[in-house]
Amino acid sequence: MTTSVALIHSPLTSAVAWGAAPDALRALGVDVTVPEVLDDDDPPYASHFVARISQQLQLAAPHERLFLVAHGDAGPLLPQIAFARQASGVPVQGYLFIDAQLPRSMRAATRLELIEADDPVQGAALSQLLADGGRVPDWSDGELAASLPNPTDRALLLAGLRPRALDFFTEPLPVPEDWPDAPCSFLQLSEQYLTAARTAELRGWSVHHHVAHHFWAMTNPQDFADQVIALVT
Repeated sequence: MTTSVALIHSPLTSAVAWGAAPDALRALGVDVTVPEVLDDDDPPYASHFVARISQQLQLAAPHERLFLVAHGDAGPLLPQIAFARQASGVPVQGYLFIDAQLPRSMRAATRLELIEADDPVQGAALSQLLADGGRVPDWSDGELAASLPNPTDRALLLAGLRPRALDFFTEPLPVPEDWPDAPCSFLQLSEQYLTAARTAELRGWSVHHHVAHHFWAMTNPQDFADQVIALVT
């Protein structure tokens, strides 16, 4: 049976963060759908993102039992995307979280609360920055140079960033009930997501730790594709 995956980018970036990984996966015989949401600029942010992703998946892969693959801040929204697939009569085949936040069962959890639960120090710093009127992500070209040595990659990623203000991070996220309904895996690439990876291990998920960086798909698409294949099959 052909493996079908949907690569779901973080709401803080665009689909460019996957780099050439979709083509690398296709070369390995995987059916790949890459939805992209660039118009969820108003609240409720999570609902808009889920709705737009779900619409695109319905158009591109209406009958395929997909593996939903989330990067970064798309992680907590995977259950809602899966529920939309189920409502259309096509359950998902599994979930893969790549350097991603995890869905939590706590009521009215916000993105900021999830970050604070994983890393109180980082959460406090982010809370203060946002309270002062900052927007995140606010990376510069120089800050990305160590992970993305290719200037073209950095320029593409920076052009696709979608910095968010406080209301994005304090918006209550949907509560995933009766989930997970399919196998889950986690791929940790950077130290920031160590707590999430450990939580996934405690849940009994398949977890792989690979020392790389958050945007490894852009710099090492073939190796990234191999890891994805290993975790979804």
